[in-house]
Formats: sequence, C-alpha cells, structure tokens
Amino acid sequence: MEITLEMFLIVCPLVFLAGLVDSIAGGGGLISLPAYLFAGVPLHFSIGTNKLSSAIGTTISTYRYCKNKFVDWKVAIPSVVLALIGSTIGANLALMVDEKVMKYILIVILPIIAVYVMRGKSMKKDTGGNLLSRNKVYLIACLASFFVGAYDGFYGPGTGSFLILIFTGLARMNIKVASGNTKLVNLASNIAALATFLINGKILFSLGITAAVFSVAGHYVGSGLVMKNGHKVVKPIILLVLAILFIKVISE
Repeated sequence: MEITLEMFLIVCPLVFLAGLVDSIAGGGGLISLPAYLFAGVPLHFSIGTNKLSSAIGTTISTYRYCKNKFVDWKVAIPSVVLALIGSTIGANLALMVDEKVMKYILIVILPIIAVYVMRGKSMKKDTGGNLLSRNKVYLIACLASFFVGAYDGFYGPGTGSFLILIFTGLARMNIKVASGNTKLVNLASNIAALATFLINGKILFSLGITAAVFSVAGHYVGSGLVMKNGHKVVKPIILLVLAILFIKVISE
C-alpha cells in the first residue's frame, strides 16, 4: 500500500508520546496502535507495523532489566516459550478475522482495556510479603504468559500492564523482578507476532522503522523525567486517545 507523508506526521509524534507514557506508567501500546489507525493504515497493517516499532523499543528496555539482574530466569524461560506459542496463535487468529469483524471486536475490547488498565493498582509498592510456593509462581506466570501472549498477538495494547498486574498481584513477585519478567515475556510475544505478520506481508517497514526511532526517543526522554504524579498525567491522555479511537471505529 502507498505510504504518505501525512502518515509519518500523524504516527511519529504519537509513537513518541506512547514511548514517553510507557516509560512513566506503562500502557504505551494504548496510544501507538491507535496512532496507525488514525493515520489511515488498515487494521492488519497497523497491528503488524506497530509490532515492529514496539519490538525495537521493548528490546532496549528489556536489555536494561537483564543487565541489572531484575529477571527470575527459572520463571522467565518457560514463560517466554509459552508467550511465543500464545502470540503466534493470536497473530494467526487476527489474520484470519476479517478487518470489519476486527473493528466490531475493538468496540468491545477498547472499553474493557481502558477500565482495566486505568483501575490497575499502583506498582510502586513491593509485594514481598505473602509469598507463594515456587510451583504456584511457575503455574501462574506460565498461564498468564500464554493467554496474555495470545492477546498480544491478536491485538496487543495493555499487554505489559496485564502481565505486571498478574505477576505482582497473583504471583506475588517483587516489583523489580515482575517488571523484568514482564519485559522479557512482552518482547517474546512481540517477536512471535512480528514474525507472523512479516511472513504474511502485513508490515510497512519505512513507517515502522521511522516510528521505532521516535519510540526509542520517547522512552529515553520519559525515563529521564522526574514526575511524581506521572500516572495522573498519562492516564487522561490514554483515555482521550482510546475515546477518539472508539468514536472513529463506531463512525466507520
């Protein structure tokens, strides 16, 4: 399909904002995917191209967590494998569903995601107490990685928020370890979905790679900001973007 200058002008600033938001409070995908849809990119191409830019940004942040040893590898390795499987299944399901049907699905998914992510508990407190047995942690982490990975392959936004809520709330992981494992699982699901959309020719490389540069810049700037009320600032932005997309989908 033809890529226009207007697409770059719409997508790149919003993807930068998504990176900024993601580095402060998570949920950047709730802005980056709608950015492609706002620009008039067909839904399947939007999901595939968003996977390209988000995978590059996630790789950088994942590296930082691994370097600082914020990963429980014994839990992470099986979680990553199941996330790869789940995401591949989800991406193939997305490609099988007609774009018009996908938009009807969005009408249902968008409000649910908005409510769930916006009402998510703050992740600033350590959840060191009330620890579970290792077997239960494995089970919860692996099941979450498979099903959330499948969702990530099918659609995507909110994946990181869902994972970290489950890892800290149900698996009772330490917040730093939960964040590191979330990044690894998210990266795995991104790569699996990216490969699926790539094989099926649903990626706009020039737009995706350019957007990735803006995503990395957003993450870099956001991580350097000291924002005590970061969550209060970004949540209204995410809600506004979701509301606009919801109206756009219904109007079409």
